[in-house]
Amino acid sequence: MTVSCILPAWNEAPRIGAVLEVVTAHPLIDEVIVVDDASEDDTVAQVLRFAGLRLIRQPCNRGKSAAVAAGLRAMRGDIVVFLDSDLIGLDASALRALILPVITGQADATISLRGNTPLPWRWLGLDYLSGERAMRKTIAPPADRLDALPRFGMEVMMNDIWLRDAARLHVVAWPKVASPGKSRKLGKLRGLIADAAMIGDILATIGLPHALRQIGGLRRLRLTAPFPGSQRLPFQQTRSKDSTCQHD
Repeated sequence: MTVSCILPAWNEAPRIGAVLEVVTAHPLIDEVIVVDDASEDDTVAQVLRFAGLRLIRQPCNRGKSAAVAAGLRAMRGDIVVFLDSDLIGLDASALRALILPVITGQADATISLRGNTPLPWRWLGLDYLSGERAMRKTIAPPADRLDALPRFGMEVMMNDIWLRDAARLHVVAWPKVASPGKSRKLGKLRGLIADAAMIGDILATIGLPHALRQIGGLRRLRLTAPFPGSQRLPFQQTRSKDSTCQHD
């Protein structure tokens, strides 16, 4: 079983190097693919410091869903790992905990629960929007369907696939790993706007009632849940109103 790791990145020059230090040296990862979503900073220069990875440069900024689609088209592994490029505190043991259950066949998919995940998700024991996941390629989202999504519709589409296939899900606690909020990266006002846009994309993809059903369904899929099972929820595909290049 070979493992491909896909990292979408947009203006992550201050952070992506630390993530790649861990990912490129990890013994469980066979292929690293960074998809630069037309960054305006030195993200590409930081990526080029690392030998042996594959860099895909998007001609214009189209958002996370399209960036991941490009990575999926290029990957060669049997297992795919998705990581955000801005993680703080990522280390080899955290990656191992995310990947190993899928490699060994103990789970079909894993999802992280970071240390700075909002309190409601920690209370539920599940962050259904987490960007850190590992899974068999057979239950990864098809690239052509990702291209038809809003800019941030990927995670909820993936949830529907897992629910449809009743995937065995393992939630991996990452207490020492954090993902900085958009306000920290973009400033308070731009961060609030970006957060609102992301929530809008998610609701445009599945709607609030469906999102709530996803949370309940994924909790039942967890291997630690007392009553494993799944709801077979239809995926409502929503084409982005404007697929032309525009910044987040």
